[in-house]
Amino acid sequence: MDEKKITIIGIAGGTGSGKTTVVKKIVEALPPHYVAVVPLDSYYNDTTGMTDEDRKAINFDHPDAFDWDLLIKQVNELREGRAIEQPTYSYILSNRLPETIHVEPKPVIIIEGIMTLLDPRLREMMDLKIFVDCDPDERLIRNIQRDTIDRGRTVSMVVDRYLAVLKPMHEQFIEPTKRYADLIIPEGGQNIKGVSILRNYIEGLVNVFPTEE
Repeated sequence: MDEKKITIIGIAGGTGSGKTTVVKKIVEALPPHYVAVVPLDSYYNDTTGMTDEDRKAINFDHPDAFDWDLLIKQVNELREGRAIEQPTYSYILSNRLPETIHVEPKPVIIIEGIMTLLDPRLREMMDLKIFVDCDPDERLIRNIQRDTIDRGRTVSMVVDRYLAVLKPMHEQFIEPTKRYADLIIPEGGQNIKGVSILRNYIEGLVNVFPTEE
């Protein structure tokens, strides 16, 4: 695949801001099998050499938790038309799993995650940078709903973690990346007009037409 034909879109925003919904809307707006999504959450560091106690102490909302070099390497490979073996991560084990996900290069590559706009090397690759904004109270509610169901945490555990970790990390590392965004979408996927404008822009950006004469 010609590198010039690949469009890279970065979507950032706080945890529970609605990034996944925005990604889904973009995917739905483009032809089938036209998009590859690269989640930042898949690129947490390999913790194989750490003790269980050290693993449980990892701050998943700090930039040091991510393997930026591997992410940038694999995004470059996709951009150059080469398939990758995307890592998978288990929050329960706090480590990478042996299984990987085979990802083929596509005309549109979406990099999605809380700190997608943090690393300047990654930003330089992007044709479009998006920040999904959301009220802190709404994000907390979504975190409670997700973590109590998917990660086995109690409400008090989620609230304590939000106050001790998520909120300060958001203010220190995530919120400041808003200034790098080409487009800010308040309320995420609930912002019908904003998402519609975004979809129309991306359709024009990638010039979706049949490739054959």
